[in-house]
Amino acid sequence: MLQQTRRFLSDIWTLAKPYWNSEERWAARLLLAAIIVLNLGLVGINVMLNQWNNAFYNALQDKDWEAFLSQLMYFCVLATVFIVVAVYRIYLNQMLQIRWRRWLTNRYIDEWLGGQTYYRLQFADNPTDNPDQRIADDLRMFVSLTLSLSLDLLSSVVTLVSFLGILWSLSGPVTLPVFGGIEIPGYMLWVAIVYAILGTWLTHKVGRPLTRLNFDQQRYEADFRFSLVRFRENAEAIALQGGEADEARAFGRRFGDVMSNWWDIMRRQKQLTWLTAGYSQVAMIFPIVVIAPRYFAGAIQLGGLMQTASAFRQVQESLSWFVDSYVNLTEWRATVDRLIGFHNAIVVTQAASAAKPTIARGQGDTPALSVEGLVLALPRQDHGFVEADLKVERGDWVLMTGPSGSGKSTLFRAIAGIWPF
Repeated sequence: MLQQTRRFLSDIWTLAKPYWNSEERWAARLLLAAIIVLNLGLVGINVMLNQWNNAFYNALQDKDWEAFLSQLMYFCVLATVFIVVAVYRIYLNQMLQIRWRRWLTNRYIDEWLGGQTYYRLQFADNPTDNPDQRIADDLRMFVSLTLSLSLDLLSSVVTLVSFLGILWSLSGPVTLPVFGGIEIPGYMLWVAIVYAILGTWLTHKVGRPLTRLNFDQQRYEADFRFSLVRFRENAEAIALQGGEADEARAFGRRFGDVMSNWWDIMRRQKQLTWLTAGYSQVAMIFPIVVIAPRYFAGAIQLGGLMQTASAFRQVQESLSWFVDSYVNLTEWRATVDRLIGFHNAIVVTQAASAAKPTIARGQGDTPALSVEGLVLALPRQDHGFVEADLKVERGDWVLMTGPSGSGKSTLFRAIAGIWPF
């Protein structure tokens, strides 16, 4: 598990690092810093709202009209600032997303097209399926999920640190009737931690298969979409040959894969939603139930009860980041796996293309095509299946004949410079 997490984080860094060290790095870093500041600002406002809970509900309990109006005005100020910060946090986040996606898209298109990589990828040991989908969809999802999940995690950590002390001081001690009585200080904090750890463990147990299912779903959707595009591009040939029935069967098979995998996702997400929905609903009332005995014993007022419940929810939600983000995490993992596979395939293909070519091409002194000692092989075979020596003068007419698979088209590919083997 730890090794898989390290590899996953390494893959993310491999994909993300080039942009943050690119020519746009300063603008990107400035935007990211502004978004982080706004996120921290929202955490700070939540801390102030937590303190406001105490004063506001105490005013209600004491029927203090002046204090009630004062706290109501204070809430309006906090709410206004919260709205402004939230709006600009989303706006700047979207600005950074589109800038990052534009840079990544341009880079991957250049690498995919450069050195005829798009053609040579099909001869790799592990051919990359649907590179168009990886550039169009996976890059978009990678940027969006990387920013949203990392910033949410940062906010959760800061929120946790901010509310730990508050919850510790508010919850007070509790004495367990075992071994003559054991006093536990700040017991609400420990309850929140245990509650979140239990929810995280159960969520991972139930939702773990979603990573592979989401990976497969993206691939099946791309295969189906590509078959439709291929049909449109070859419409005339299909119409001439009356191939509609064969194409319909192919569409049915590909969409059948989409449907079958989707049903698997549905069943797994249903199980996960039973858990996460129940977990969230219980969390709404659970802290009030736990702290209620101190309230009815007169140890705290209504404001203290509501402030403690609010602090508990903030701590519990921070610790439950993994639970709340699990579906997005599985999609993120699947997206990173697909992109890193595409990235590695491009790197390997370009490295092979940069190696000394086995077929030397050059400009001659006379207007003729000359082929000398040419031996062509298949990608994963050493022996040649085409051997050619020929000379074609300008204006010559040449007819090449031979059985299917004898290498006629491959010879033309080699002459054009796209067959390196």
